[in-house]
Amino acid sequence: MAQSRKSLISLQDTPYYHCISRCVRRSYLCGFDRVSNISYEHRKSWVEKRLLFLSKVFAIEICAYAVMSNHVHIVLCVNKNAALSWSINSVLKQWHKMHKGTLLTQKYMKGEVLSERELETVKSTAEVYRKRLFDISWFMRNLNEFIARKANEEDDCTGRFWEGRFRSQALLTEKALLSCMAYVDLNPIRAGAAASLEESLNTSIHKRLTLRMSTNKSEKGLIPFKCQRMSRNRRCLNFSLQSYYELLNSSIKSLRNHDEDASPRENHSELELVGLNQTQWAQVIRHFESAFSVAAGDTASMQKFKIHTNRKRMAKQTSATLCFDPA
Repeated sequence: MAQSRKSLISLQDTPYYHCISRCVRRSYLCGFDRVSNISYEHRKSWVEKRLLFLSKVFAIEICAYAVMSNHVHIVLCVNKNAALSWSINSVLKQWHKMHKGTLLTQKYMKGEVLSERELETVKSTAEVYRKRLFDISWFMRNLNEFIARKANEEDDCTGRFWEGRFRSQALLTEKALLSCMAYVDLNPIRAGAAASLEESLNTSIHKRLTLRMSTNKSEKGLIPFKCQRMSRNRRCLNFSLQSYYELLNSSIKSLRNHDEDASPRENHSELELVGLNQTQWAQVIRHFESAFSVAAGDTASMQKFKIHTNRKRMAKQTSATLCFDPA
């Protein structure tokens, strides 16, 4: 049975969420279709560009992403406090970057004179927009609908491009966040579509490495690592880009090893960054998405999430014990 989105999102537990959208019937609508011999690889850049655009509009930043041939992974960070601090002008300005708004909001932004009743209507409309601007469902809607329309226009057809709903997993602890980011960034390598991080196109790690080599060291919308320059009151990931890069690089060897217990053995300091042992790390970088259901974290955080989302039971408790609980 499909679950309501409210039961999947609990900002009091975590601002971090792993979202997955799959193409209808898991067809290669963003890759190479071997049946028709048509390449749709260019659509991956559509998704990546749209993602980065939306992260500059919403009060939602991107921790990691990977655009694959038939699905998309995104790790999002919701900044509700930022949205609540925006003025009415800021809210309307952000919303109008994506949508026309109403006639009254357009008049307000043009500086036209409005009656008191009209001003009250604008204020109430802005509050609706404000809530949407830190809503993951609205973020994913503005991503998926845009890509679907553009692809259907290119193919001169109608119909679904994505499956009906996107899947989301709440990342309840820092270990879960870092593990999920690594799982997402390693997607092309795990799928055999790339041999190295530098060749993993349309991923956040490739974007970050490219930016590191340029004069512009950061991309607005991509949440920064600890050592990167950033403005005040902006979130950052509690580890450095270099450490994360080295962790991913050392993990590639374990992905190429068919032994399930194999994991980065040459540099134990990288695993200390995560706080997991070798067996736990090997599990999460291979099977994170299937190992957890609506939430990922240790047993204690999973129980809190269960209470806050009014659940009778919590799925995948065994994975929480195996992957994130202290040995």
